[in-house]
Formats: sequence, structure tokens, C-alpha cells
Amino acid sequence: MSELTTSPTTAAAPATPAAPASKPAVAAKGKQEERRSFLTQLLGGSFAFAWAAFAGTMALWTLGTLRFLFPNVLSEPSSRVKVGLPENYEEGKVVEKYKDQNIWVVRYEGKIYALSTTCTHLGCTPNWLESAAKFKCPCHGSGFYITGINFEGPAPRPLERWGIYIADDGQLVVDKSKKFQQERGEWTNQESYINV
Repeated sequence: MSELTTSPTTAAAPATPAAPASKPAVAAKGKQEERRSFLTQLLGGSFAFAWAAFAGTMALWTLGTLRFLFPNVLSEPSSRVKVGLPENYEEGKVVEKYKDQNIWVVRYEGKIYALSTTCTHLGCTPNWLESAAKFKCPCHGSGFYITGINFEGPAPRPLERWGIYIADDGQLVVDKSKKFQQERGEWTNQESYINV
């Protein structure tokens, strides 16, 4: 007998055959991952852009709606303007101090009234010519007497009067929410003048 014995620790384990490497399967898998990556980037980027555009549009619409609900006009000027005491006005004089508020205050033949500074032709602002004792429109030459009656140029009707009254403190108040037109017979209305 031979003395050769094999010990269990030194015995070689039976070798398992290695699987042959498949190169075509690896290449196909890599191409599939490239396609997935491309589609993910394409669709993910497009959808992300679309959602961002949608969100931006909705935000602008919301801001526009809020802007509409809260206009920038905080307060509207009062339609009533205090113009002083009746005794401060001289007979036959036009006070132009309130012209920027669309008011001429006139004392004429025992009455105080407030005329609108808007020409009845096309809406220009006439000037008071003291030397000629008339209002003269620089745009088209309309002329108005101190009473507001038109007498020359293309103006089709007299100037309008504003409402006027005496307040509790004795001052004259011009009320621009009330207009009186001579051609309608409204100048005889007690609210269109003050007797002095």
C-alpha cells in the first residue's frame, strides 16, 4: 500500500466551470440604460419646464387679480371746495385762485356763482382777460362774458355753473357734484348762486 494519503484539508475542491462572459448582453444592457437616461432627461426636463411655466402663469394671474382688487387710488379728492367768505369777493371780479380745481368764483350784479373752467366747445381751459372783461378760449377762440354766456367762436353753449352754498362757518362752498346749465334753465335754481 502506498503511504500516500490525502488529508482532507489539503484536498482541492472540485472546480466549477466559470460561466462564459457574454459581451453582446452587456452591450445591449448599456444601450438600454442610455435610452432610459435620454428619455428621463427629455421627458423630465420638458415636464419640469411645463410645470414651471404653469406655476409662473398662475402666480402672475394671482398678482394681477390682487392688483385689481386693491387699486392705487387711496382717496378721491372731495367734490366740495371751501372758497372763503362772501365779503372777500369784489363786485365785477373773477377770482382765479381755484382755477386748478376747475373753478372760477365770480361776484356779479349782486350774485356769487362758481363757473366751470371747461370750454363747452372741446374742453380746453379759457383764460380770464380782465382788460376785455371776458373769458377767451386759446384753442379755438370761443368767448364768454363774465356771466359765462357764450358770444363768439364755436362754443355751442354757455359755461356750466357749479353748485354753491354757505356752510355753517359762514364760508362759501362750491359743490362740483352739481352742475347747472343755462340752456336748460337751471341757472335760476337757488343752488347755482348766492345772493349778496
